[in-house]
Amino acid sequence: MTGGFRHEPVMLAEIIEVFDGVPAGWLVDMTLGGGGHARGLLERRPDCRLLGLDRDQEALAAATTVLAPFEERVVTRHARFDSLHDVMAALAISSVSGVLFDLGVSSHQFDEGDRGFSYRFDGPLDMRMDASTGPSATDVVNGYGVDELTRVLREFGDERFAYRIANAIVASRPVRTTAQLAEIVRDAIPAPARRTGGHPAKRTFQAIRIEVNQELEILPDALGQAIDALSVGGRVGVLSYHSGEDRIVKHAFREAATGGCACPTGLPCGCGASPTVRIMRPAKRVPSAGERDRNPRASSAILRVVEKVAVTGVAQ
Repeated sequence: MTGGFRHEPVMLAEIIEVFDGVPAGWLVDMTLGGGGHARGLLERRPDCRLLGLDRDQEALAAATTVLAPFEERVVTRHARFDSLHDVMAALAISSVSGVLFDLGVSSHQFDEGDRGFSYRFDGPLDMRMDASTGPSATDVVNGYGVDELTRVLREFGDERFAYRIANAIVASRPVRTTAQLAEIVRDAIPAPARRTGGHPAKRTFQAIRIEVNQELEILPDALGQAIDALSVGGRVGVLSYHSGEDRIVKHAFREAATGGCACPTGLPCGCGASPTVRIMRPAKRVPSAGERDRNPRASSAILRVVEKVAVTGVAQ
């Protein structure tokens, strides 16, 4: 792909299959990235238009080039994915046929050292997906107390040495670069634990990135907006790469599929809950072994899909 966005779209064949079955209309790529999924969908569905959102201006520029052959059917907007309702209202779009979330970070963002996403390059501590606004990783690393940092590393990175790492970061302030942070994290983790599980700073960088960009904080609202925007028969598909993301997606989909019904399992619903979607089976899909071997970015991917149903007023 042009503009430095040169990754293979994860589970592209599965994504195309998911949206093969939706009505003609608008498809929304909530995380447009380099436009790989969007291009595949536009090629497959000539009866659909595509609305692409991304908070990364560089991603939008790259996707515009990739999607140029379809420009008459494409609209892009610089926006977070929890802005769908506002974007649709501004474009006078009443409903959509499909919504895709790819919650992974693009290869381009990891490969650009000055974006600060990766421990592989020495660069400024930034990690903002939208580099024009908001606090950066520098603010988190140098401004949070030990308890706050420990929470972030445990909750968003599943880091078992979170407290040790948080203490080491605070003791080493000011921390200015990705290389400096990676070294602090490495030295804080016991030597035996550093020998397995990939780079010792991987989970810390992931956790700080999620905190900087409020990725999990804004996800439930974005999923709700996506489900609400669907026409009957439309689908939402979500690719997640982290256990925290997947838990949120699974919970949101279950709530929508039951209407929030709290009645005992196996008994008729007596609370008046009304489901708005059905969960597409299999409920949890993963990449093929061949794709995982070919594309390391796909190794932890999980795809979940729901389909909008007509509201009946009674949970099933």
